[in-house]
Amino acid sequence: MSAPLAVPSAASRFVRRLSSTEATRENIQMGPTVVVPPQHLMAPSNATETATGFEKARRQLESVGTPGSPGYTPPETSVTDKYAFAFDIDGVLIRGGRPIPEAIEAMKMLNGENEYGIQVPYIFVTNGGGKTEAERCVQLSMQLEMEVSPGQFICGHTPMREMAEKFNTVLVVGGEGEKCRIVAEGYGFKDVVTPGDIIKDNQDTTPFRKLTEDEFQNSRARNFGEVEIEAIFVFADSRDWASDQQIILDLLMSKNGRLGTRAENFDEGPPVFFSHNDVVWSASHDLTRIGMGALRVSLEAMYKAVTGRELETTAFGKPQIGTFEFATRLLKEWRKETHGIDSPPSTVYFVGDTPESDIRGTNEYNEHTDDANWYSILVKTGVFQEGTQPRFQPKATVDTVLDAVKHGMEREYKRALRESMMKTGVIEE
Repeated sequence: MSAPLAVPSAASRFVRRLSSTEATRENIQMGPTVVVPPQHLMAPSNATETATGFEKARRQLESVGTPGSPGYTPPETSVTDKYAFAFDIDGVLIRGGRPIPEAIEAMKMLNGENEYGIQVPYIFVTNGGGKTEAERCVQLSMQLEMEVSPGQFICGHTPMREMAEKFNTVLVVGGEGEKCRIVAEGYGFKDVVTPGDIIKDNQDTTPFRKLTEDEFQNSRARNFGEVEIEAIFVFADSRDWASDQQIILDLLMSKNGRLGTRAENFDEGPPVFFSHNDVVWSASHDLTRIGMGALRVSLEAMYKAVTGRELETTAFGKPQIGTFEFATRLLKEWRKETHGIDSPPSTVYFVGDTPESDIRGTNEYNEHTDDANWYSILVKTGVFQEGTQPRFQPKATVDTVLDAVKHGMEREYKRALRESMMKTGVIEE
């Protein structure tokens, strides 16, 4: 006999609605929340049900061991549980901070404005970082003009939260101002250091960079001669490659992560983790821009040039298997929460613009797992340029995200029609 399904607590089933113009990181963290464009605050749109379902599922997933409510029955829903979509954001839905024109129509189609009369669930899996999932939620809600919940987001650095108990003092690199420190502390890291803290302690650390007045005020004073940094996390793209690489290099060559020291064989430094490995990404510029993966390549080359040794680093995000495993667990929890079925949807359509991360990761995970069929779709609105041959081949290539949604929904309709005809004997198997 199979074990009974765990059910969410009554508290986790209550979800607040906050206007995107008033939502902040602090009030979103106060409990399950859906961020709502002002025009939908009093009259919820069709996106509400999907956003709410994933927020509940995410809270349940992150509070394993929380007792459920006896006799809980999933509510009636018009959202299909048979398949789901997962979207990259930059180059697929958004470019240069503005929505790609077809993105809003694609979301409307998933939320019920389609010829099939159904709603389809979806999540967002992005290598973009430097902000909390709550902040990304507010931003995307405003850009796409629809309800979105933090529970629908998986960022490149989301899996790093599972390492908070392993390391005490860590260096966090990248992003704007103090945002990455805030993300890391929100994940549970106990003692978070930034490059600004280190420069404030010794301004000669980076000869060509001086802190601005705001940076100096926000950086925390301490004596790094007495601090051992146990790990280095690059949460978001560096805003100053030269100074950030200098500080990381100093730590890699140090004795047990203590700045100002040098290990005899340069092999006592802390490990380095990157939230993703995208060498290029799609911004507002006509051509792709270099990203965190390029910093990783640069750091590894510099370390070898200085020490003669190979540097081993670890990357999260796409195409790493762990990101897709987390997405599958979230989809499974959502299906259990909304439909009472303890397994993920049978097919997940992943829509991305980068063959080296989105398509590669989807294809490799699909070969790795038996839980669900992950189907890769490549769009032409981002990194991939028409006329080039992608190294990693998608199952389908389309012009825009709207075409990707139409492709997946039509494919599922034809599959369901065929299964129905086989059951009634109209056609043979």
